[in-house]
Amino acid sequence: MDFATIDAIHLNFNPGGLTALNAVIGLMMFGMALDLRVDDFRRILLSPKAPAIGLLAQFVLLPALTFCFTLYLDAAPSILLGMILVAACPGGNLSNVMTYLAKGNTAVSVSMTAVSSIAAVVMTPLNIAFWGSLNPETEPILRAVSLSPLEMLKTVFVILGLPLAAGMLVSKQWPKLVDKVRHPFKVLAVLVFLGLIVLALAANLDIFFEALGVVMLAVLLHNALALSTGYCSGRLARLPDRDVRAVTIEVGIQNSALGLILIFNFFGGLGGMAITAGWWGVWHIIAGLSLAFVWSRKLPEK
Repeated sequence: MDFATIDAIHLNFNPGGLTALNAVIGLMMFGMALDLRVDDFRRILLSPKAPAIGLLAQFVLLPALTFCFTLYLDAAPSILLGMILVAACPGGNLSNVMTYLAKGNTAVSVSMTAVSSIAAVVMTPLNIAFWGSLNPETEPILRAVSLSPLEMLKTVFVILGLPLAAGMLVSKQWPKLVDKVRHPFKVLAVLVFLGLIVLALAANLDIFFEALGVVMLAVLLHNALALSTGYCSGRLARLPDRDVRAVTIEVGIQNSALGLILIFNFFGGLGGMAITAGWWGVWHIIAGLSLAFVWSRKLPEK
């Protein structure tokens, strides 16, 4: 499949399905927030170095390095913009579990997830608009859709900010009830989300698999760049080994679900972007669990 064909693809997602997808990602964020406490934010004030390095890598270094990467990668403009968009997203929901499995500092991971989800309300739209407009290959796409960072900010706030605040409030007010429903609620939200994505792709299955071969290598290299950015940032800052592991996984595991929502809301399901974000959601789990397995067999350095 050539670049022009990929850029011309638009995955079909009817308005009702899009509304349901927005609602489900909000429920996923609500479920994640049930695990958060005010102490997670207070911990950053007491030990700010590791979370600060991680957030710098997440929202400054990774988008900038991704932009540089897309300047030299021979791929369709929609794939390049999809990579920039994924790099602008906050850490994914599975990063905390992977950090635990990797014998990393779970407290740092949870703190970073909480703060990055809030920071993403502003930083995600800003990074997409800024870096996407600087690349001569992707700038025409942004111009064609008349992307409004303010409108995207509102969408991200509704999808991330409100559910996050609501989840923390419910967790504080009804802790016993939350202890009972936390796990099944999160599992149900993820299963419903996966079901909606499968339904969306089922209508475009031939297109998805035809373009996937073009996307796979780009996503593999991009994810390796993200993990390396987190790891090198932690090492250069001389963080303890457990903190380095947490930062590495947090930067390398992106909230590609949010990326898909933005692609369907603002880019009409543009094929190269949607397939890139969708495969990112699969690959980063494989890469993250593989890295966690390797680290789980090696005790962190003191």
